[in-house]
Amino acid sequence: MTRIKAALLDIDGTLVDSNEAHARTWVAALARAGYHESAERIVKLIGMGGDKLLPQVTGLAADSPLEQQISRWRGEIFKEQYLSELQPFPQTRALVQGLRARGIELATASSAQDDELQKLLRIAEVTDLIKEQASGSEVKESKPDPDIVQVALGKLGCPPTQRSC
Repeated sequence: MTRIKAALLDIDGTLVDSNEAHARTWVAALARAGYHESAERIVKLIGMGGDKLLPQVTGLAADSPLEQQISRWRGEIFKEQYLSELQPFPQTRALVQGLRARGIELATASSAQDDELQKLLRIAEVTDLIKEQASGSEVKESKPDPDIVQVALGKLGCPPTQRSC
């Protein structure tokens, strides 16, 4: 039997109950730019980075000035209206403590930018338990591209080509 030595954890929608807040945030930011989308449609896209979500929803080119402005609005709205209201899922800290107690090395693999990631880790009450953190600030391509997973694996000393870690 192979022993699990390392695990990668996403934060949004995994440790912190934030998917609906992110969807509402995107809806508000998109509305400022004249795009009217439903939270139901957007919530299905949560998990991928904004650089992937926006072109899919709006048809805007990645890195276009309007796409960048909508992303800025999203960040502002999320921090001002939703971040302070988020809660961890039940037993989040116990789960992460249990993984650590089994000797499993942990790292985040989150599309969130580093400043947002730090706040989310505090909300999840696991900042002291997850030493290695890979955020969207460190990669060119966000999820679902594998860049963030590769960075997180590297921080754990587990090259992606290694069969088990």
